Amino acid sequence: MGSTDVSNEATSRTQSSLGVDMNLEVVTLPVSDVDRAKNFYENLGWRLDIDLVVSDDVRTVQFTPPHSGCSVQIGKGGTTAEPGSAQGLILVVSDIEAARDDLISRGVDVSAVQEARPPGFEQAGRSYFARASFSDPDGNGWVLQEVTTRLPGREWQD
Repeated sequence: MGSTDVSNEATSRTQSSLGVDMNLEVVTLPVSDVDRAKNFYENLGWRLDIDLVVSDDVRTVQFTPPHSGCSVQIGKGGTTAEPGSAQGLILVVSDIEAARDDLISRGVDVSAVQEARPPGFEQAGRSYFARASFSDPDGNGWVLQEVTTRLPGREWQD
């Protein structure tokens, strides 16, 4: 019977006991009208990264919200999800009132800010508990969430 040496030590800088480092960089949003959706996200002031037309059936348009590490892609030929089926996409902001006012000034219908605090979270401030919502023209649902102080344990430990 043979044996295999197994080590718990990381074999590269990108691998640890948690596994290989991974970054969520792009989320695909299902839309029915690419140009209408492109106009909406441009109007939000998001950076247009690419508008790539591959064929009549394949087009990718990518946007990145200001200072975000994750982008969104819209287009055709990239997902079989129904337009408007992406829900609960969270945009973390440091000042929810300012973010809401900015979106309203851009013509977006944004809900009122609501605060909901589950039992056991009685600390002062609105961090994590203040939210407002809006949708794109297809009904994909976005949530603004105010975060000013991170909860403990939000840093990766090797």
